Formats: sequence, structure tokens, C-alpha cells
Amino acid sequence: MCSAQAADQPVIGLITKTETNPFFVKMKEGAQQAATAKGAKLLSAAGKADGDNAGQVTAIENMMAAGAKTILITPNDSKAIVPAVKKAREKGVMVIALDSPTEPVEAVDALFATDNFKAGVLIGQYAKAALGGKPARIATLDLFPGHPVGIQRHNGFLAGFNGAKADAKTTELLKTPDVVCMADSYGDQAKGQTGMENCLQKNPDINLVYTINEPAAAGAYKALKAAGKEKNVLIVSVDGGCQGVRDVKAGNIAATSQQYPLKMAAMGVEAGVEYAKTGKKVAGYTDTGVMLIADKSVSGVDSKDTKTGLDLCWGKK
Repeated sequence: MCSAQAADQPVIGLITKTETNPFFVKMKEGAQQAATAKGAKLLSAAGKADGDNAGQVTAIENMMAAGAKTILITPNDSKAIVPAVKKAREKGVMVIALDSPTEPVEAVDALFATDNFKAGVLIGQYAKAALGGKPARIATLDLFPGHPVGIQRHNGFLAGFNGAKADAKTTELLKTPDVVCMADSYGDQAKGQTGMENCLQKNPDINLVYTINEPAAAGAYKALKAAGKEKNVLIVSVDGGCQGVRDVKAGNIAATSQQYPLKMAAMGVEAGVEYAKTGKKVAGYTDTGVMLIADKSVSGVDSKDTKTGLDLCWGKK
């Protein structure tokens, strides 16, 4: 009887970009909670670092060999992962992208993710109101070249801040005249700090910093503090992890757009269990929500305070 139950147990794979980023740690936690609740077996794997496509391809092959009928993935390389996804789908595996789309988006069965463009728009609108009409000299600490999440957040920020002509489908990073420096941070604190130091050398008058995520924002703040400029520069970011929300509370970051990785993963597991039971696949894009977190509210932009942000954040509180 036990073996029959084991044979019937849905097997679901979760492949994240890395194992160390708190965002993906929380995603794995959400997937495991949902799998336990639904009686599914969860297999998990990750790339060695942001950008490791080969590790994710191997993980897909291993999970298929282990009987996974649904694979949830946060793609490290939105284009390079597509052939491996295609092979899996041809063998009847449902593939759902979490957080980051593939390119093309239709390469997977479905996408459960934050509206990253909207997340950028919210912090752009906030920064515009907070600067109060002062001329902006902007530094952007971006992800790395070509990644759709990095492009959507960056362009959304500029659309919200200065009305830049972009939407979620724009495939290049925009550079408007008020952007005086752009650097790639890879979402990493040390690289964010180096990027900020380089930007300050080129333009010491920077007064607004957009960062792809809160580790990059922490690096930017460290560089600004070392230069004695932290009080005169506004930093805005995206993610809403617990440490990031604490940095908003401390005044190091002015505002951040919070997203919900636990929800993405739980929904993905539930869809996988449903597919195992009924054969019904999910399709298309599901928006898993985004909310602006700031302790100083500004006119015309909806936000919640850091108390709410800490109640809903992911990572260690």
C-alpha cells in the first residue's frame, strides 16, 4: 500500500537561480510547504551562481529522470534555457517559470511572477515625488546585460520617474538625459558598492540611485557613506526582503517595491499537483503582486509602511 501511494505521489521540481539569495531560499520554503500540504514530493536544485545556465539544464534532465511531471524554474538565462525546456515539454512535463520570464515567454506553459515593470514604475513615481522638482542626476545599478527582469525594472523606474517611453516589452535598457551613470551590479552588494564608487568618481553630484535589488542598494549606501554623501542621495530599490525593509526603516533606502516569492512557488506547486491529478495544465501569465514599502509617504503614490513590509517580507526577520 505504501509503495502504491509513493507511485501516485506527484513529483515536482523547483530550480532556482542560486541557493544562497534569500529570495530563492524563501521560494524553496514556499514550495516545500505547499508540497507537504498537498502530498507531493519536491525535488530542488539551483545554478551555482546568477547566470549559470548549464547547471539549470542539468537539473532539468536529472528531475525528468527522477519522474518530475512539473518543473518550476527561475531561468538564469532566459534564451539559453529554452531548448532544455522544449525537450521537457515534448515529453509531457509542464514547465512553469517563476519570477523571471523565458524569451520568448511562450517557451514555458505559464509564468507566475511579479510585474517587474510595475515594480519599477512605483519606485520611479515615489522618487519623483520625493525629489520635489529638484533636477535629478541619476545612477542606475542594474542586473547584468540582457536579462528581462533587469530591463523591466530599470525601464519601469524611468517610466515612473520621467515618463520615459517604455513598456514591459521593451528589450533594451533606456538611458534618459538625467541618467549620468549606469553600472551592472549582478544584484550583489560588493559589485553594487564598486559600481557606485565608479559612478561617484565620474559624477560626484549624483542625487538619486536606482538599484535592481536591495543587496545592490546596500552596496550603494556603503559607497555613499564612505564618500560622506549618504544624506543627500535618495536610493530606491525592488524586492522587499526582510533586510531590505529594515534598510528602509533605517533610512538607508527611501522606498522599495515588495514582491512575494513564497506565493509564486506555492501557486506553482498547487498547479503541479492539479496537473498530476487531472492532466489540466495552467497557461499564460499570473501576476503575484507588488507593493511599495516606504516610511515617508508621498502624495499620489500608494505605499505601506515598514511594519507592514516586515510582516510580509521573506528571509530572516
